Amino acid sequence: METTTLKLQGMSCAACAKNIEDAIRSVEGVNECNVNFGAEQATIAYDSRKTNLAEIQQAVDDAGYSAQPMQENVLADEEDADQRERQVQNRKLRRKVWVACIISAVLVIGSLPAMLGLPIPWIPMELHDPLTQLILTTPVLFWCGASFFIHAWKALKRHTATMDTLVAIGTGSAYLYSLFPTFFPQWFIAQGLTPDVYFEAACVIIALLLLGRLLEHRAKGRTSEAIRKLIGLQARTARVIRQGQEMDVPIAEVTVGDLVIVRPGEKIPVDGEIIEGRSTIEESMVTGESVPVSKQVGDEVIGATLNKTGRFIFRATRVGKDTFLAQIVKLVQQAQGSKAPIQRLADQVTGWFVPVVIAIAIATFILWYNVMGNVTMALIPTVGVLIIACPCALGLATPTSIMVGTGKGAENGILIKGAESLELAHKLQTIVLDKTGTITQGKPTVTDFVTVRGTANRNELNLLRLAAAIEQNSEHPLAEAVVHYAQAQTVELTSAQDFEAIAGSGVQGYVADQLIQIGTHRWMTELGIETSILRSQWDRLESLGKTVVWIAVDRQVEAIMGIADAVKPSSISAIRALQKLGLEVVMLTGDNRRTADVIAREVNIQRVFAEVRPDEKAATVETLQSEGKIVAMVGDGINDAPALAQADVGIAIGTGTDVAIAASDITLISGDLQGIVTAIQLSRATIRNIRQNLFFAFIYNVAGIPIAAGILYPFFGWLLSPIIAGAAMAFSSVSVVTNALRLRNFQPKPFGR
Repeated sequence: METTTLKLQGMSCAACAKNIEDAIRSVEGVNECNVNFGAEQATIAYDSRKTNLAEIQQAVDDAGYSAQPMQENVLADEEDADQRERQVQNRKLRRKVWVACIISAVLVIGSLPAMLGLPIPWIPMELHDPLTQLILTTPVLFWCGASFFIHAWKALKRHTATMDTLVAIGTGSAYLYSLFPTFFPQWFIAQGLTPDVYFEAACVIIALLLLGRLLEHRAKGRTSEAIRKLIGLQARTARVIRQGQEMDVPIAEVTVGDLVIVRPGEKIPVDGEIIEGRSTIEESMVTGESVPVSKQVGDEVIGATLNKTGRFIFRATRVGKDTFLAQIVKLVQQAQGSKAPIQRLADQVTGWFVPVVIAIAIATFILWYNVMGNVTMALIPTVGVLIIACPCALGLATPTSIMVGTGKGAENGILIKGAESLELAHKLQTIVLDKTGTITQGKPTVTDFVTVRGTANRNELNLLRLAAAIEQNSEHPLAEAVVHYAQAQTVELTSAQDFEAIAGSGVQGYVADQLIQIGTHRWMTELGIETSILRSQWDRLESLGKTVVWIAVDRQVEAIMGIADAVKPSSISAIRALQKLGLEVVMLTGDNRRTADVIAREVNIQRVFAEVRPDEKAATVETLQSEGKIVAMVGDGINDAPALAQADVGIAIGTGTDVAIAASDITLISGDLQGIVTAIQLSRATIRNIRQNLFFAFIYNVAGIPIAAGILYPFFGWLLSPIIAGAAMAFSSVSVVTNALRLRNFQPKPFGR
């Protein structure tokens, strides 16, 4: 299976999105397809052995639309090209809007004497002449509004219907009907009918719909501001050292391994590792953290961040589409193109909406004709029903909010992989926090080293050498603490043989034919190693909340180490804020019960799962889910990945491993627990916004169709005008998108509240 994202063109409403979805799904080998009307994207999963991208694109073309693969290697100049293309399209649309509006104004003024039944001296009689109105209306209908008729014809050939079908039938009916009184007025007079024409109605409807579409395009363009801001962060050039010479090259020409010079005040062009110099770097543009971070030799730097003080040289490690910023942009694009479960109802309604509206319009015509016995009086409400019933607002209600919400998340250092995760986050009941690296700093240090005295030829430095030789092969934070402690004691590291890591227990290996085993007390007990000789020291260290590591040589305990991992400064306030949001906060750790309880008391967590092996973490999450709770798991290590995948929402600390980030639904780039609070607040704000949009869209159609059909005619006859229906339809889409844009003002609530 392969997954791809296509950029779509030619959609005018949610029914178009449904048609494209059906067309793509009909291709053999396509497993799944989601078309997002708001983002104008299609996300497709397909079997590359049965079909290919060209066949899928052809299916879209056959359906009357066009599709192009999304750019993966997103660079600023490519975004500029896309922006220029959007501006060209907007200029063309704006030109048509001006022409349609000016001609519509002229026609409405010319129709005033007939509408009011009074002569108006300053209005030339020629403007009221039906032939003049026909000449003025024709270019508006068939040039300005050409897209409506072209798309309606394509839909008819595919035996489907869209919003364009409704508009084409409505305005086309008014135009065609008006031809008869224009050329055969005497027949109408002979029948006792007034030879009224409705050219101005058709013209004004097209003008209003085009104006609404222009406003909608502008508003929808603003929903993608987050991505444009991210792309705009990139440096355009980089100063590299090649053949001993410094030279400025476009960022696209930087390759992995290049040495790049960054001076104070400059943006870092790509990702890399500092090899010379030091500085402080502001990373707020990608992490959301406002405090500059100190960097020195060996530290990683992120492309698009700002160098504040020093000059340094770094080696490029990731360029182009592999940079951290490019990955963020890709994730945000995927999230904005995804479909939330809450949208399913709107999709189901859209599927049968247009045919039902056409049926209602026919019924309206028949009813009015039977009651009034007048084709003119039957035509007016029929056109109104066709025009007012556009499902655009329904199609825009969810995706526009999702686009703004996920973009706002990226601005706050929160990467949300999909709309489903964003929606589910607002339903969370329980947050499970891994201790090490999540609640705590994740950088434990050795505070105590206690040896068994009197053992011949095994002094402290020798034991440190043996322990460090084994631990240097492990990626575990506790192992790093042991190695750093040994190095601080100027112990020379030696090699080990037959190294083995036992998940959740410890590590072992041989150093100079000696079996070294380092791990938990439980593991020592399982191995049958006697630990009573250091029991009192173990109790003391654990009572202080320290993690105790046991060291055995040739199956005899020789030492224990007390290792402490400080709680992150923000953890206490973030956990308190989560609890104020009505969430149960649970701590999950592989540490012993006593150490876990000490940390839990410090951060005010009541429920703790301690001494949990990595392979048991997912089962613990499943246990919580079996209690009927919607659970989020927060972690940063490789051993957290199964639990992150098991949880309803997996939240990875961005400073953790790539595996954990890949398994998660939400990534906190900054590695700060405060991001969880912001993510949940953002999720709740987004879902609230979507519900408002859906309410507006449904109420608009539920109320609008009967009004257009003439239910209020005895009281408010003017509401029967198709022009009013056209204005209302244009307003509905714009109002939904405008409401979604309010999310751009989202600000996380202070934790003190």
